[in-house]
Amino acid sequence: MAYDIKEFDEIRPYEAGEMKQAFNDLLNDRQFSVMLKGFVPWLPKSLRNGLLKLAFIGVKTPLDFQKRFMKPIVWHIIRKHTDGCTFEDKLLPTDKTLRYTFVSNHRDIVLDSAFLDVMLVNAGYPTTVEIGIGDNLLIYPWIKRLVRMNKAFTVRRGLSLRETMAASQLMSRYIHYAVTQKHENIWIAQREGRAKDSSDHTQDAVLKMLAMGGDIKELNIVPLTISYEFDPCDYLKAQEFQQKRDNPNFKKSRQDDLDNMKTGIFGYKGHVHYNCAAPVNMWIDELADLPKTEWFKALAERMDREIYRGYNLYPCNYIALDELEGTQAYAKHYTQQDKDRFEQYLQGQLAKIKLPNKDEAFLRERMLTMYANPLRNYMKAGFALVNSEQ
Repeated sequence: MAYDIKEFDEIRPYEAGEMKQAFNDLLNDRQFSVMLKGFVPWLPKSLRNGLLKLAFIGVKTPLDFQKRFMKPIVWHIIRKHTDGCTFEDKLLPTDKTLRYTFVSNHRDIVLDSAFLDVMLVNAGYPTTVEIGIGDNLLIYPWIKRLVRMNKAFTVRRGLSLRETMAASQLMSRYIHYAVTQKHENIWIAQREGRAKDSSDHTQDAVLKMLAMGGDIKELNIVPLTISYEFDPCDYLKAQEFQQKRDNPNFKKSRQDDLDNMKTGIFGYKGHVHYNCAAPVNMWIDELADLPKTEWFKALAERMDREIYRGYNLYPCNYIALDELEGTQAYAKHYTQQDKDRFEQYLQGQLAKIKLPNKDEAFLRERMLTMYANPLRNYMKAGFALVNSEQ
């Protein structure tokens, strides 16, 4: 299929020839300068910019930028705010020059794709992923500029039905172009927004969007499972559940989105695991005889099954389900020490919620549900539990 790159100018990441100008514009942005000052208040602006310009020497492409600037930052986050991040790709072909469209469950606004980038590079893959990021998060020009330097393309939100259709077609064409012509990997969430209750389900609409731009098989889709031991935004999600319960018209503000981004990055996550299922092309032809009206639903359900299969289940998942069901059915999967640790964690998270009409029982139930749902989905998919942490 023929593509004109100009048709993607409104949404695409920067190209190699645009990186230097984008970097200079970033350094000259007043809000970006204020943000940087917060990290190194003792360093004068001239020295900050001078050091960044020096570090930028040799950076020609967005991948260069990621390796030079983002990779060390992400590894620092892994070391400081997790108990380790692991990556499993044994079901992918051994040829690491192949490109994939990773469709995953969504746990963190910023880090889902950032952790995947460093895991891919660490595992010997030649490139990272381009990602779709909602324009509702690009609230300042410097954020939009920075994410475009970091291989992000824009997903437009809040459009009319007609505008949404046109935007989806354009994004789909761009994704097909990126995989087949630019030879990039893609990461995209299985649904719009994070699953607030951690019950992960692929939206048919996401798959239909991917198919708009061409043969879906050429995207080489890989279902990807992201498992967090602890979700640092769990208390914010629980808080939002109560706010929506008490006021059905409640909507998050831009500041709420920023708070979620900051908490997700700098909060404690325990262990984090990424698991790649086999590419869907290995089994997608099994669905060939289905009517078109059922095909996308069947594809989504099969992808969900593959994502559930890849969960890394932690003691807290079993503890949460036991507490919700009032049993000890899964007690062999955790110790008293695990239970005490999780209880202490829950109490600490609940204490961060400052609602005037705070409903402790409701909030606790919501948080327990977030930790129980991955286990529930794993078992609903028919997978047998083992006696130790997976």
